Amino acid sequence: MRVGIDVGGTNTDAVLLSGRQDTEVRVVAAVKTPTTRDVTAGVVAAIGDLLHDAPEGFEPGEITAVMIGTTHFTNAVVQARRLAPTAVVRLGLPATAAVPPLTGWPQRLRSAVGDRTYLCHGGYEYDGSELSALNPDELRRVAGDLAAAGVRSVAVSSVFAPVSGAMEQQAAQLLRAEVPELRVSCSHEFGRIGLLERENATVLNAALVDLADELADALTAALADVGITAPLLLSQNDGTLMDVEYARRFPAATFASGPTNSMRGAGFLSGVADCAVIDVGGTTTDIGMLVGGFPRETASTTDIAGIRTNWRMPDVLSLGIGGGSLVHDFSHGERTMVGPDSVGFALPSRALVFGGDVLTLTDVAVAAGLTRVGTTTALVRCFDQARARAVLARVNERIADAVDRMRTSPAPLPVVLVGGGSVVLPDTLPGLPDVRRPDHFDVANAIGAAIAKVGGELDRVIPIADGARAHVLAEAKAEAIAQAESAGARPGSVEIVEVDEVPLAYLPGGATRVRVKAVGDLDLDRVRTRAARPVGAPIA
Repeated sequence: MRVGIDVGGTNTDAVLLSGRQDTEVRVVAAVKTPTTRDVTAGVVAAIGDLLHDAPEGFEPGEITAVMIGTTHFTNAVVQARRLAPTAVVRLGLPATAAVPPLTGWPQRLRSAVGDRTYLCHGGYEYDGSELSALNPDELRRVAGDLAAAGVRSVAVSSVFAPVSGAMEQQAAQLLRAEVPELRVSCSHEFGRIGLLERENATVLNAALVDLADELADALTAALADVGITAPLLLSQNDGTLMDVEYARRFPAATFASGPTNSMRGAGFLSGVADCAVIDVGGTTTDIGMLVGGFPRETASTTDIAGIRTNWRMPDVLSLGIGGGSLVHDFSHGERTMVGPDSVGFALPSRALVFGGDVLTLTDVAVAAGLTRVGTTTALVRCFDQARARAVLARVNERIADAVDRMRTSPAPLPVVLVGGGSVVLPDTLPGLPDVRRPDHFDVANAIGAAIAKVGGELDRVIPIADGARAHVLAEAKAEAIAQAESAGARPGSVEIVEVDEVPLAYLPGGATRVRVKAVGDLDLDRVRTRAARPVGAPIA
C-alpha cells in the first residue's frame, strides 16, 4: 500500500494504491481537496479524507510509503518569500569577472537572497586541467565575511564543475572549517554545462534549504499524527523520487514536479508510453510529451520566476486556461477572452455554479452541457448554450494548436486528457482524432507521484578517442545503473531510458557531453531501512 499526493495551485489530490509493480497497481481510494494557502495543512486534510475513504478495516500502519509532489519551493521562489539569505562564491578568476553572479536576476529576488556575491580564483578547463589554483586564504576571508554577516547558506560554483567537482568540494570544506554551521550547495551536484545557468540553479537551491527543513519536519510530523510511520519521499522533476534527507539538501529538484507527475500518471492510466499529455488544472493547461514512459526534458534553459537555469525540467508548454479561468466579455462574440487570470483554489466558492459571483470556464462548460457540477439553474436562465459552445470551441483550438507546437513528427499521436479541469474539454479535439480520457483522470498527478521510480543520472564532458566510443558509453551506462541501485532501486529492475551524446565541436580532443539516465523500481524494504537511520541516503 502506498499513498501518492500532488499539490496543485487549485486542488491537492491524494490516492491510495495497492500493488508492488506498475502492472499490478490498483487504485483503492482517491480524493480531491482544495489547496490551502498553508500547503502543509492542505496535505494533512487530503490524507485525512483519504484515510476516511479507505476500505473498512484499513489501518494507516499498512501504508509502506508516502510520495508527495509539492509546490512549496516553486511558490517560495515565485513569491520571493521565505528564502534564506544566501551568498554566492564563484571559483573562476581571473576569468568570468565580466559576468558576475546573479546577473539577470529580478531585483526583488536579488534582495530576497541578500545580493551577496564573491569572485575567487579556481575553476577548470574543459579537459579537467586547472584554470587557476584555489586560494585558501581568499576563501578564509570570504568565510570571515559570511560569519560576520550571519549568512548560513552559500552556493559554490566553478568553471566546468561538471568535468570535475573537486575544487568546489575543497572550497566547501574550507568554508565549513571556518563556519561549521554553514550549509553549502555545490554546482557540480546539479551536473549541467553552462556556468551562469548552473550557478543560478545552485543559488536557488541554497536559498531553499531552510524551508526544506521546515517542510520535511512538518510533513513527517503530520504523517505521524495520523498513524503513518512509512517513509516519506518527494517527487523530482524528472519523474523519479528522493527521500526526505535528500530533499533537505536538494529542494530545487522538486521544481515542475507537478507536470511530471501528471504525465507519468497519464501514461500509466492509459497504458501508452509515447503520447502527448494535456493536463488541465484550475489555473493552467500544461502540455507535454511522454517518451518511453517519461516526460521529454527541455533541451534549452528554463526560466524560473525570471531566472535562467539549466536544471533538468520537463518540456512543458503552459497555457493560461483552466477550470477556474475567468471568462471576460462572454456576450460580446470575438471579444470574449478566457484567462489567463483564474480564481484558482477559490473555484468552489467563486464560480457561478457554486453560488459565486464570477464567470469561469467551468460555468461555460456547464452551460454548454459538457459537464454537470454545482447547480445549473442560474446558468440555464442566463446563458445561451450555442454561445457557450462557441467559446469552448475557441479554447479547444488553442489547446490543439499547442499540441501541434510540441510534436516533433507528423506521425499519428495519441493524446491523453488528465486533470480535474479537463472536464471542460470534449473527447475529440481539432486535428487530434485519438484522444483518450482514462479512468481516474482527475487524480493522474497523485497516481504519477505514487508510481514514480528511482533514478540515476550521469551528465559529463568526456574526451572520446577514436575507437573508444563503445567503451566510454558502456562505462557511463554502468555508472548510471550503479547510481540508481545505490539510490534505492531494486537490483535487476534498473534499465537505461535515455542516452544523449553531444560532440562539442569547438573543443579539441573529441570532447563530448555524455548524458545517461537509468531508472528502476523502488525497493521499499531498503527505503524503510534507510528511514530508520538518523540520516538517510539519497533516493535518486
